[in-house]
Amino acid sequence: MILPRAFFDRPVLDVAPALIGATLLVDGVGGEIVEVEAYDETDPASHSFRGMTPRNQAMFGPAGHAYLYKIYGIHFCLNFVCLPGSAVLIRALRPIAGLERMQARRGTVAEKQLCSGPGKLAQALGLDLRQNGLPLDAAPFEVRMGAAQEIVTGPRIGITKGLETPWRFVAKGSGFLSKRMENPSGAM
Repeated sequence: MILPRAFFDRPVLDVAPALIGATLLVDGVGGEIVEVEAYDETDPASHSFRGMTPRNQAMFGPAGHAYLYKIYGIHFCLNFVCLPGSAVLIRALRPIAGLERMQARRGTVAEKQLCSGPGKLAQALGLDLRQNGLPLDAAPFEVRMGAAQEIVTGPRIGITKGLETPWRFVAKGSGFLSKRMENPSGAM
């Protein structure tokens, strides 16, 4: 079942763990979501913390749309918009579809490295700012509900504010994460 926009129209902390195990495809290329991070407007690490800007405008748009942005001037990151000012960063996938296209985009890297980080994932799926603001329930996107997974939580990575917030959700035991989960705070 393709996830409807209404699935995303709720608190980010409800949506984020529910995405673990879902399938994400972009033009038929993608895999199983194994790692995400949640961000909302009350969070100092969130792009929405200081309000709407031209860069984060999609984050304040309708739920169930993509929010893409560029970091370090080179990498793109994919987020799924939830309630206004909140989004789920898709950090890692277990590749299952379109591996040859991913390999062509990423170079000859091990399968575990194809989508093991938000920048790698965006490159493997062929994402850039052209998909910013597009609905997740229409081409080129396809997000399907997956089987229930055992999930562990812990602090987010790659940020300087809100470090103590355990809003990183991962599929327990996955070998496709962007970084191994250090000291998980709980299982779901």
